[in-house]
Amino acid sequence: MSHVPFQERGDVAVEADYVVVGTGAGGAAAAVTLARSGASVLMVEAGPWRDPHDYAWSTYGAMRDMMDDWGATITMGRALWPVVQARLVGGTTVINSAICVRTPEDIFGEWARNHGITGIQERVWRFQDQLEDELCVAETAPAAMGRSNELALKADAAGNFGGHVIKRYAKGCIGSGQCLQGCREMKKQSTNLNYVPEVLRRGGQILSSAPAERILFEGRRAVGVTGRFVHPQTRAKGAKFTARARKGVFVAASVTHSPVLLRRSGLTHAAVGAGFRAHPGTGVFGIYDEPVDQNFGVTQGWASTKYREDAGLKLETLSIPMEMAISRLAGGGRAFMERVVGYRHIAMWVHALRARSVGTVGAGWGGKPVIRYSFDEYDMARFRAGLVKMSEMHFAAGARVVIPGVHGIPYSLGPTELDVLANAPLDPKRYVAILSHLFGGCMMGTDPTRSVCDTRGKVHGHEGLYVADASLMPDNIGVNPQHTIMALAMIVAEGALGIA
Repeated sequence: MSHVPFQERGDVAVEADYVVVGTGAGGAAAAVTLARSGASVLMVEAGPWRDPHDYAWSTYGAMRDMMDDWGATITMGRALWPVVQARLVGGTTVINSAICVRTPEDIFGEWARNHGITGIQERVWRFQDQLEDELCVAETAPAAMGRSNELALKADAAGNFGGHVIKRYAKGCIGSGQCLQGCREMKKQSTNLNYVPEVLRRGGQILSSAPAERILFEGRRAVGVTGRFVHPQTRAKGAKFTARARKGVFVAASVTHSPVLLRRSGLTHAAVGAGFRAHPGTGVFGIYDEPVDQNFGVTQGWASTKYREDAGLKLETLSIPMEMAISRLAGGGRAFMERVVGYRHIAMWVHALRARSVGTVGAGWGGKPVIRYSFDEYDMARFRAGLVKMSEMHFAAGARVVIPGVHGIPYSLGPTELDVLANAPLDPKRYVAILSHLFGGCMMGTDPTRSVCDTRGKVHGHEGLYVADASLMPDNIGVNPQHTIMALAMIVAEGALGIA
């Protein structure tokens, strides 16, 4: 049978030409490329299969049903910042905003100079052309924008913030505002709706609720993975599974899990888990006299990369549900309830920082990933500057006040008070932030002393073992990474097939 969900008893043994661990952007792109060549493919996914009509309406439900460990993964460092990753068929493509950004040209130059990675620029862009066609990439339509995004366009016109309407993997988006909970309207082109089903139609198989615990080796050759099924609700362990690979194993379990899987499987190289990088981001609330109703319209419809190279900032709109917004509304009693009632007048805009700080990914208690990561003062100053820039945008759009969410300064600030924010303390613990775009941990490069994989994703010193997710990327690219992840995964798959 093509789909094997949670099994309580009885060992499960399956076999294919290739085993792909993970079904998110990287795993699904690799799997479909392999399947299109005629190879048999077996996908192994830690999370459950969720159809769109089963997606939760609430943030609570999304955390319960879709997030990795309820979204409880945090960085260990000067501040405990949460890491956003999904755990279900389709991976984080199910809960992200489907933003499509081509790999910037300067990244290929950096990779060549710093890591010896050459000859892939045109191939990455060729695959991105293909992806844009297959996944229906288009600018967000005006009818789907919603008031928060329209206000950002107004601010951009007034203040020249270098913005643009976002291109997204969404076919006929109607602006239902459910990106973060999964698109029940089936407009967002997450991989559980296209590439995973295509692999199955081509004779592939998938094990769901099946976290891989160890890669199997015969000598230096990877020949499969093994693990135990985990019940998607109770988290109870079920039957053991063994997925054998005749030709190769692809690891695409995410930046947090791929290095841990390799380490648990006996790869002791110091580069495994090294080079963790991210886009830490935070949001600023703008309070407007008119209703904004950010729960209507596309979750993210406007962005700017104008400040990507000098300040390291990517600016974006991001509408969030009320149950998430109220966590940023300080106070208690009557004052707090008055702020909650004002939710309809809030627009949240965010920045993501192209941070230079570097961390590590390792295994902690129970084999769960532990991310050790802290900002240096340089990154912290740029992070604070991003809050100022977003506040300036809100005031350009007509906001009455902004709520920056920094402990130790006033709860809200007016247009003449931004110097307070610009001089706020640089202690990371005072700031609300999340890490949403992750890189590294299984970095590619020509130097086997500093990298885990070669420049085509094959693990140094091993045969039949490949990495095909964002953990390959050796640097912070400064834009939403899904488009780059998918193109790189397709290149890795072609390399395994002996193509180019």
